[in-house]
Amino acid sequence: MYRFLLSRQWVILTLVALALIPTMIELGFWQLHRHEHKVALNKVIADSLTATPVPAESLTSPGATVTHKNLYRRVTAKGTFNPAREVVVRRRTNADGEVGYHVLTPFVLDDGKVLMVNRGWIPANGAQTDFPRIPAPAQGETTVTGRLMPDETTAESGIKNVRGLPDRQVMLIGSEQQARRLGKQVLGGYIELTSPAPKGGGPELLPDPEHSDIGPHMAYAVQWWLFSAGVPFGWFVLARREARERRAAAEQPTEEPAPATA
Repeated sequence: MYRFLLSRQWVILTLVALALIPTMIELGFWQLHRHEHKVALNKVIADSLTATPVPAESLTSPGATVTHKNLYRRVTAKGTFNPAREVVVRRRTNADGEVGYHVLTPFVLDDGKVLMVNRGWIPANGAQTDFPRIPAPAQGETTVTGRLMPDETTAESGIKNVRGLPDRQVMLIGSEQQARRLGKQVLGGYIELTSPAPKGGGPELLPDPEHSDIGPHMAYAVQWWLFSAGVPFGWFVLARREARERRAAAEQPTEEPAPATA
């Protein structure tokens, strides 16, 4: 009764089902790993934001890569802003979704090294080919505090590093790129400024990163695993139904032809 399973149609259906099961299981584990990564990242962010600030040069140095465990770690530095050499980062949004720029200003430390400081967001206040008007930073020797961030990459951010931009405009924040531009030793990564607060309508400080939402990844993982379990169940139901229909058709009495009339 189940010889129909050897038909071309059922062989293809069975092979598709056998391919779907491990694929869906793997997709479930992929979502599980994303969930675990999100939970771990949230913990890193929460721990970093509540930790006591430490000197920036204790966690990064020229050419160094900011490690995952130091992501968003609060750091301090003493030095002087150099607004004459600052750049803006294009196509950045604020909390309300408005498109503008991030202001990236060199901060010259007492030892001559440079720490790149993202002073916050400003609206696009002119043509994109023109350098925007930017409120000046604090003057003279200043102590800044901010969240330590790694250099941005296209792979991590999804932002294409467009070439040929107007002068003093960039798409991604990269310490090596800024070191070449400034001709100075620049600490790896950069900081998102948290203090001192801007005065006189300065750049809008960037908000603390969200670190309480774990996202839907665990729910997606469970869904994929349920789908993988549903495939063999569905295959079994279809096979039983076709077998039942074939058996009913075989048991259907065959009508005898009517006798011929003279």
